[in-house]
Amino acid sequence: MIEPCNGAPPRQVWGVGALLRAAADALAARLGAVAVRGELSGFTRAASGHCYFALKDEGGAAALMRCAMFRRAASLLDFAPADGQKVELRGRLEVYEPRGELQLVVESLQRVGVGTLYEEFLRLRARLAAQGLFDAARKRALPRYPLALGVVTSPAAAALHDVLTALARRAPQLRVVIYPTLVQGAEAPAAIVGALAVAAQRREVDLLLLVRGGGALEDLWAFNDERVVRAIVASPLPVICGVGHETDLTLADLAADLRAPTPTAAAEMAAPPVAELLAALDARQAAIARGVERALAQRAQRLDALALRLGRPARALLAQRDRLHGIAQRLARALRPALAARSEALALRGLRLAHAARSALQRQQAGVDALAARLAAEDPARVLARGYAWVESADGRAVTSVAALAPGSEVRAVWRDGQARAEVLEVLPLPPRRR
Repeated sequence: MIEPCNGAPPRQVWGVGALLRAAADALAARLGAVAVRGELSGFTRAASGHCYFALKDEGGAAALMRCAMFRRAASLLDFAPADGQKVELRGRLEVYEPRGELQLVVESLQRVGVGTLYEEFLRLRARLAAQGLFDAARKRALPRYPLALGVVTSPAAAALHDVLTALARRAPQLRVVIYPTLVQGAEAPAAIVGALAVAAQRREVDLLLLVRGGGALEDLWAFNDERVVRAIVASPLPVICGVGHETDLTLADLAADLRAPTPTAAAEMAAPPVAELLAALDARQAAIARGVERALAQRAQRLDALALRLGRPARALLAQRDRLHGIAQRLARALRPALAARSEALALRGLRLAHAARSALQRQQAGVDALAARLAAEDPARVLARGYAWVESADGRAVTSVAALAPGSEVRAVWRDGQARAEVLEVLPLPPRRR
């Protein structure tokens, strides 16, 4: 459409669709059919059979081309396209009018090699697998009935909403702790490692869910970082990894104790549904009730048997009394001969003891008599009766030698029938005897 403008030369004003069609025509006239080589990213196949993906330059360059491959061309493929594959395609550049985007309509697609990121993924996977980081023997068992779950993801991610929705429906009794982190970009690996470290330090949950929604290989690359893999292996808490869609596979999935195909599936694997728990509790309660009833029935049968064996208490007491009476009689009969023998032995021992006592007393008496006779023989009165006298000095000391006397000293002489005081006139010692 040409519009005049106050005498100025007319200018052309385009409609949006017309401008896009003109640009498409110019591209088709200028370039026509083109051949492009690059790396697949974000490949998806719709239910209609059409395929949609992006093509990017090798070496990590920022250039990106949106591509569409319709069902007819897609049916001629002889391989399964996947993210990271290096391909060569032929097609025509067009403008997709509903979004005003430039896209390449692919007519043929051939694989020419593996993309740079995918090659790095395979190399890192092989190296870490050789170190045993993906060994099944090292992985820990998940708690069967966790009380608290930790979710490591971005607070703004759709994966968090999916996990919380699944847990609210499946296990509303669980406590959920969110450890926020970046899940995409150059800073995401360090952030994920930090979130895992915080969860390990707090020890407030029983199980960790590391989740993120789907995306291209480069979008999920943080979960292929070696630091993240080693942090998952070193975590003291079991880890379920649910990254991307079912077809997505990251090294974090291989290192985790359990891989879930999606974040929702990770939530479902983490905890049994509350209905299952209630059913298990009901079954346990029924089993306990049956056990109690069985134990009570057994006790009742045992009580009945004891009651039958016991009978009437009076009869049992009478039987016991008769038994005790019989035992007493047998005991008396058994003790009577023994008591008689003991009495006879005691009587004999008494006679022996009396005889021995009399003999000992007689011997003692004879000894006493002998000592009395000796004592009587030594009595001074008897000596004096035979005509001897007892001489003592004036101070009462016995004079046993003339050496104790001196002329003029006074002595006292004692006889059987009296005593006399005398004065020594002369001391005459006896001459010594000749040997």
